[in-house]
Amino acid sequence: MALVTEEIKANAEIYYGDEICQVKSKFLLTEVGLPNGLLPLQDITECGYVKETGFVWLKQKKKTTHKFEKIGRLASYEPEITAYVEPNKIKKLTGVKTKELLLWINLSEIYVADPPTGKITFKTPTGLYRTFPTSAFELEDVKKVADVNKAEEEAGGRKEVKEV
Repeated sequence: MALVTEEIKANAEIYYGDEICQVKSKFLLTEVGLPNGLLPLQDITECGYVKETGFVWLKQKKKTTHKFEKIGRLASYEPEITAYVEPNKIKKLTGVKTKELLLWINLSEIYVADPPTGKITFKTPTGLYRTFPTSAFELEDVKKVADVNKAEEEAGGRKEVKEV
């Protein structure tokens, strides 16, 4: 059963192909104030976003598992992931599980505090939650590019070019 209907797709921005979907998913995460490494998906075939409702979906070729090394936690990503995004929060999340002891547990909500505390919280449908440092979910290379862009903006957009 597909969670994304044709009716939803009719009102959405849709992208196809791994490269553009990787860029768009990371951009959306940073746009709503969440760490850009939350969704380390592989072989994304389709992604979409309905701006009016905040509904987002990502489809990948197969289920993937990822270990967040900085916190030592496993996460599992189904072939289809759906959620509603709003500033600093993902809610009604489907298709993402985390391993706790010997059990895989569904996640339903992910949020960061406002004002920022450097912590991110993951909630289950039963109300249980865990909090981790947001730095554990940041992609280093993208963070460096963002720092460079920020520095350029602060410098008034000036760029110094040296010829070799």
